[in-house]
Amino acid sequence: MLKKSLKPVSLKPYGITHTNIAYQLSSSELHDITLEKGMGKEASSGALAIDTGDFTGRSPKDRFIVKDSITADEIWWGDVNIPFEPAKFDLLYDKVISYLNEKELYVRDCFTCADTDYRMNLRVINEYPWSNMFAYNMFIRPTEAELKDFEPEWTVINAPGFMAVGHEDGTRQHNFAILNFTRKIALIGGTGYTGEIKKGIFSALNFILPVQKSTLPMHCSSNIGKNGDTAIFFGLSGTGKTTLSTDPERKLIGDDEHGWTDENTVFNFEGGCYAKVIDLSRDKEPEIYDAIKKGAILENVVLDGNGIVDFADTSITQNTRVSYPMFHIDNIEVPSIGKNPKNIFFLTADAFGVLPPMSRLTPSQAAYHFISGYTAKVAGTEAGVVEPTPSFSACFGAPFMPLHPARYAEMLSKKMKEAKVNVWLVNTGWTGGPYSVGKRMELKYTRAMINAALNGDLGSYTYDTYHIHSVFGVAQPRECPGVPTSVLSPRTTWNDDDAYYKAAFKLSNAFRDNFKKFEPLTSEEVKRGGPQRYDF
Repeated sequence: MLKKSLKPVSLKPYGITHTNIAYQLSSSELHDITLEKGMGKEASSGALAIDTGDFTGRSPKDRFIVKDSITADEIWWGDVNIPFEPAKFDLLYDKVISYLNEKELYVRDCFTCADTDYRMNLRVINEYPWSNMFAYNMFIRPTEAELKDFEPEWTVINAPGFMAVGHEDGTRQHNFAILNFTRKIALIGGTGYTGEIKKGIFSALNFILPVQKSTLPMHCSSNIGKNGDTAIFFGLSGTGKTTLSTDPERKLIGDDEHGWTDENTVFNFEGGCYAKVIDLSRDKEPEIYDAIKKGAILENVVLDGNGIVDFADTSITQNTRVSYPMFHIDNIEVPSIGKNPKNIFFLTADAFGVLPPMSRLTPSQAAYHFISGYTAKVAGTEAGVVEPTPSFSACFGAPFMPLHPARYAEMLSKKMKEAKVNVWLVNTGWTGGPYSVGKRMELKYTRAMINAALNGDLGSYTYDTYHIHSVFGVAQPRECPGVPTSVLSPRTTWNDDDAYYKAAFKLSNAFRDNFKKFEPLTSEEVKRGGPQRYDF
């Protein structure tokens, strides 16, 4: 029996005719229903622990965009943005709705975008209660007064139990996540991974904001200092984006998705945080650790008989995660809006161990590295990966960026120049050698370098204060408070110049090879921001 809803809601406009619908349930109610249905367990912290099923991460090859009059000439079609026929979408949509007409459903109205000038009304329709609880955590929660005249602009329809038939439905396999900009629907099926819900609607915003509202969408975290200085952190999964933006000395604006407007503001898309929890500890990440309490959802973690989480256990997946509403963090900016950033950090976990732990970028280098979106995969993270492998994701979020990366890079470069922002490349990966030889950069050193940049302690851009890297051309500081000088020079930490330069040029060649596909639509100035090439 579903709990009492806040008010009746009709889903007839979507083709859903039954009334077995729970509308706008509280987080606590959804938590309890999940437990009652045997769909989750309660951890010792009070958080809800669930398994997302066969999929413990996104499935980029099963993400589609309907190719129609809105998208045909705008989307950068290819392996990332895969076209889907409108007629096929309509047929698949009808099959999903027929399936949901036999299920009890959980419905939530919410917002995206903290800046009300860019706010979008969103309705989320879920088959599972914990999926709806995820939507409560991750989107912006309306007041009862704001719900009275609520009219959704976009809708997420989420049916994890529905299995598509690829050869009939136009999908690759049984799971799918499809955006339809004409019908303003994100249709998700065959996967319980909750990240598809938020990433679907934020992919839509990454098209809508630049095309319709001249606003740069960014896959980044951000925080704000006591003096009102905003900092932005770009980075792929595992580079420390959430960890480094969650700083007890600075207020968190948001941890994953933001917009940068022409009105010189940076605003959070979300109402919550979705953090990786692999090897989480209170000592290293106290804010995230303490946010895991009643109202949070742990995904694919291992509990012992007493409900205690083993955060080091990756037997289910390396991609263990937690979602929680922003108010689980004490030190947050309300509303989640900042001014023009003073510093931007590109985070990369370089498993080759050749990039400096901190370096300053010129505007052309910043655009080049933004388009490249580099990090590295290490052995064991994916099947077949036995040594460090370069991984490039344009704009540090290619699966969510429907337009050509050069369009986002041009917007970023323009805004950086106008705001006179400092841009830094930060290697949170390996030092003293590659993965399995060197060691991971100590978090305390990375924090010290970022704090020095934020405080203006790294000096002006001169030869006396910076050394130009001979392969990548970036400027690495010669000194940094709280960091041994030897750590600042990756070559020095190797104690083997020949091996270091061989590895450095191997990585620089990978950058160059990856960038070839962007060159036709990229300016000469940006191309000059890349590293040297060396033919062995």
